[in-house]
Amino acid sequence: MAENQQNINFGQEIAAWQVPEYDKHERPRSWYISISVIVISLLLYSYFTANFLFAVIIIIGSMIIIWNDGREPDLVRIALTSEGVEVGRKFYDYDELKNFSIVYKPNIDVKKLYFEFKSPLKQRLSIQLDGMNPLPIRENLLKYLPEDLERTNESLSEGLAKLFKL
Repeated sequence: MAENQQNINFGQEIAAWQVPEYDKHERPRSWYISISVIVISLLLYSYFTANFLFAVIIIIGSMIIIWNDGREPDLVRIALTSEGVEVGRKFYDYDELKNFSIVYKPNIDVKKLYFEFKSPLKQRLSIQLDGMNPLPIRENLLKYLPEDLERTNESLSEGLAKLFKL
């Protein structure tokens, strides 16, 4: 693609903000000790069951966690436009999206915007609403997409990642 993304018109910008590409957790020393014990146990299990693919997956997962732990997350620009949602260098047209939902629970520090895709092969898009007022975002998105009012909590995978500081 020789065309620069900045020259592409994604419609009129409704709202824009920046979020870290992932949550960086403060991990105590005990977390590292616990994870090391778990990883070694899983590697021993994979060795004794001759499941070497499982060992490779454990090693790759551990390397990713170690690599991400040593760097600060980059900021990703989020923009809601009249044509769709811009997330960093990617653009999702409203035609690709099935619905949206906003989970706002300030007492437990949850303020997220979710988009479900029409395609079952694409996973849900989860965006932090850091410092953004969810009401104007909701009002503007209602012009383009239906709202999923049944989603009232963050996803299980995100809750577990936060719990285990992954």
